[in-house]
Amino acid sequence: MRSSYLFTSESVSEGHPDKVADQISDAIVDLFLSKDPEARVACETLVTTQRIVIGGEIRCRPVFDEDKFSDTHGWAPGARDEIEQVVRHTVKRIGYEQEGFHWQTASFENHLHGQSAHIAQGVDAAGNKDEGAGDQGIMFGFACDETPELMPATLYYSHQILERMAADRHSGAAPFLEPDAKSQVTLRYENGSPVAATAVVVSTQHKRGYSEKGDHADPELYAELRDYVKGVVAAVLPPQLLSDETVYHINPTGAFEIGGPDGDAGLTGRKIIVDTYGGAAPHGGGAFSGKDPTKVDRSAAYAARYLAKNIVAAGLARRCTIQLAYAIGVSEPLSLYVDTHGTGTVGDDKLEQAIGRIEKLGGLTPRGIRTHLGLNRPIYGSTAAYGHFGRAPEGDSFPWERLDLVDDLKAALGTEAARVDA
Repeated sequence: MRSSYLFTSESVSEGHPDKVADQISDAIVDLFLSKDPEARVACETLVTTQRIVIGGEIRCRPVFDEDKFSDTHGWAPGARDEIEQVVRHTVKRIGYEQEGFHWQTASFENHLHGQSAHIAQGVDAAGNKDEGAGDQGIMFGFACDETPELMPATLYYSHQILERMAADRHSGAAPFLEPDAKSQVTLRYENGSPVAATAVVVSTQHKRGYSEKGDHADPELYAELRDYVKGVVAAVLPPQLLSDETVYHINPTGAFEIGGPDGDAGLTGRKIIVDTYGGAAPHGGGAFSGKDPTKVDRSAAYAARYLAKNIVAAGLARRCTIQLAYAIGVSEPLSLYVDTHGTGTVGDDKLEQAIGRIEKLGGLTPRGIRTHLGLNRPIYGSTAAYGHFGRAPEGDSFPWERLDLVDDLKAALGTEAARVDA
């Protein structure tokens, strides 16, 4: 690794069009899992000017059963209305009541249909066959000691800026803000640790008049918005990272009145780097939102983060990347790869062996992951904005952020050491 460099990560707010789509898709996942813990969901969402469209494959017999509810094309009575209510409530919670995108008046289309029988036969457990992975693919997990949450600092601060602004918008403390926003933080690293913020970018949708340029520009109102954003940055970033040399770009286009799905169409799964590690670690390519936990794009990525975080928390490495790989319909992972980037206190191969000896992980099969982390619950709505990782585990939420594997890892490594001594 280079010891001195600049690194940048970005985040987007809950009102960003792609994040609106992610939150709608995960609201559907939560709805179906609340009806049936074994529900299968692959829900994609498109949002654009005054239009919301969902589609994909589902299996949730209390809601959709082509045999039982054939007279209503598979839908239980009232189910389609309930889905629409959940979608509109999600948009309302985000705060969209604009002429170009309004939770109450936007048109809504539901194109969900039954899950492919060929996918189901590969995933379902039957006879001596264990549940298989819902798709092939590679998944990565990552952790580092740059922040107490064991996340890359650039991404963590980018998320925090937008979370603070959203909280102020909802509370009325910043009434000039609208839902759509983006942030970006650049840090200078020396000896592998962040020492200075060289640049901060914040673009936020705003009410009329808060522009720096254009027909509606008002210098005093723009100064209010600019000073507010700088205050948020100062409250989020550690003071030692900020200085007179930090460069700010606040609404650099000069105006941001038209935003959200009216300004740019949104699709589920287009912010996968925002969702994960801000570019500080590899990504296998699969999105999370809209998928039930039999899809290893989601559950195995959570398991990989869980493992990497506990390795760093245990003091076994300062940085850790983990890769898992699966084949559709096959229960056992094809590979497990650990890379501590030269920061490990034991060999990476020893960590791989230790993970394999922890019985509670269930061999990292899809069912083993879902069972150990308790993923068959409606816990995904809160993941769909401000990142799936680095969040505090609370109640049933974010179980992959727990640090309850530290002692198991140390015990498994102790077993290995005992074998070597023998």
